[in-house]
Amino acid sequence: MTVPETEWRKLDRRTVWVTALRVVGTAAAVAAPVVVTVAGQTSPGMAVTVVLPTVVLAIAVGIVGDYVRWRRTSYRIGPERVELHTGILVRKRRSLARDRIRSVDLTAGLLLRAFGLVHAKIGTGEQTGAGESSLSLQPVSRAEADRLRRELLDRVPAREESEPRDGTLAVLDPSWIRFAPVSFLTPAIGGAAFGAVLQVAEWFGMQDGVITWVLDLLRSLPVLMAVLALLVTGVVVGVIGAIALFVEMWWRFRLEREPGGTLRVRRGLLTTRSISLEERRLRGIDLVEPLGNRMLGAARVDAVATGLTQQKGNERTDHKTLLPPAPRAEADRIAAAVLREPVSPTASVRLRGHPVAARGRRIRWALLGVLAVISPLLILGLVLTPLFLHLAWICALVLVPIAVAIALDAYRNLGHGLTGGYLVARNGAVRRSTVALQRRGVIGWTARQSIFQRRKGLITLTATTAAGGGAYSVYDVGESEGLVFAEEAVPDLFGPFLERIDAPPAHRS
Repeated sequence: MTVPETEWRKLDRRTVWVTALRVVGTAAAVAAPVVVTVAGQTSPGMAVTVVLPTVVLAIAVGIVGDYVRWRRTSYRIGPERVELHTGILVRKRRSLARDRIRSVDLTAGLLLRAFGLVHAKIGTGEQTGAGESSLSLQPVSRAEADRLRRELLDRVPAREESEPRDGTLAVLDPSWIRFAPVSFLTPAIGGAAFGAVLQVAEWFGMQDGVITWVLDLLRSLPVLMAVLALLVTGVVVGVIGAIALFVEMWWRFRLEREPGGTLRVRRGLLTTRSISLEERRLRGIDLVEPLGNRMLGAARVDAVATGLTQQKGNERTDHKTLLPPAPRAEADRIAAAVLREPVSPTASVRLRGHPVAARGRRIRWALLGVLAVISPLLILGLVLTPLFLHLAWICALVLVPIAVAIALDAYRNLGHGLTGGYLVARNGAVRRSTVALQRRGVIGWTARQSIFQRRKGLITLTATTAAGGGAYSVYDVGESEGLVFAEEAVPDLFGPFLERIDAPPAHRS
């Protein structure tokens, strides 16, 4: 029997079982270190007597609360609006106009996947705050989520036969995992691992013992060997963690173009994710090359689209990534396929360089950064002990060449150009970004010029758009060249404010 579209529907009832298992697991994880701590001060029996009633009460409250939430939540897909009624103490009634809906993103962790459920988030792509631009259905069955996604997004008329066919654009190549260890996450994960070990040791009252054991082990080694041992351990742990994170996020990655003009990214090992993006929201792409990936010839592709500005709160921002770190040739191919261009604008354009004065600015900023690091050491050396003076000159000896090299690389990476319907801007050294932005997507230009830029004849131009980060800059370009570039890229925005100097008429004999 077909259910009428106007009938109110409930979330999947199995949410109560999912919540029960989740609450029990969380309560056990929290209670275990508490029981160990209390048992160390009194006795195991007393610890269980004190903690167990609290744990049972917390589990009961969580299960009952989710059951009431399920009973009080309903939704329906109407001809014009999607409506959601929810709330336990305060009843909320919210709705979204169907013609404004731009995404139906599906997420499922291990528990949800075990029960065949997903978390469906229906969004308009607007950034209005307080969640007013999206409705969250948590959870629904996978079949229901797929039905919602098809029904709400597949509303574009069929395209001409001459246009590219729908289908799979990219799938994960396991060899791409080699790009994970050169991520900036590697040292961060290595450092976090040491902190995690100390935290777990503290829970069980063993932190002092762990620290003492490590210090005794390091004292048995020469100073240089001890430092190298710590660095190697951190790097190894960081590499393993970075690879594990990459696999968890991007395993079974697939980029598809679906009927109706929708790009869909599916990925994830433990937590599966399905992210949909309407092509009509696309305003360009951002080819991102962090330093480590660039050294190995890799890049990732991010979408520049309306509704994909930086999220607030705890929302993840990797929803804009259309291709994880992959060989540069593959990234260019995907960029072209996504934009429906024969060649990617980031690969076909010849970027114009920037004045030499821009190089000097980057070198000066780099040296100021080094000065900010060594200045406290110099002060401490003059006030406390000469040891800090030695640390200062060692840091300067190491950091100055690195800072200058990064500054020179940043200057070489500056560039801008036009190709077809796109303006292209490149900048960055540690994280090089090459943005190809549709010229029709630019709604304004902002020209900024500091007193130091004015003395060097430089200017920074920022293209304002309703997509992506909202603004993309061409840094430290020559003043006259930059203004002409802005007018050429998007005529009539800067034109009325430019003073044109015409050549004097030639004298006739």
